[in-house]
Amino acid sequence: MALYSRRLMKELKELTLAPPSGLKILEANDLNRWVLILEGASGTLYEGETFNLEFRFSTSYPIEAPEVIFTGNIPVHPHVYSNGHICINILYTHWTPAQTVATVCLSLQSMLSSCKKKERPPDNDGYVVRAKSPKKTRWCFHDDEI
Repeated sequence: MALYSRRLMKELKELTLAPPSGLKILEANDLNRWVLILEGASGTLYEGETFNLEFRFSTSYPIEAPEVIFTGNIPVHPHVYSNGHICINILYTHWTPAQTVATVCLSLQSMLSSCKKKERPPDNDGYVVRAKSPKKTRWCFHDDEI
């Protein structure tokens, strides 16, 4: 069994048996694509809201980060584009194989929780028109406050 399949089976088992608070598996029928439900934390702008996160894994996982996007109800946030693409460095330049689906989800929940104002990124409209995949985007990380 390949590294990526062993790793994903282990992560799926852990998420099934003991999911972090505010996280539920919606769909994980194969090792290439999972959909999880992320709940907005209480006491935040996103309290009571739920969001779907789609994870797409290549056979290079965990060496290579999965592609992660919001689908369906996409949060209005300065680092989340209206097409669901997420600008957060842990999915790109700061990815390490030590990260897991659960740690990515917790980071995204933390990102949402620290938001002070619901708004789209300033370049949302132009980005959405030309972006095909977040993994093919050259991201510029300039704001660690949100």
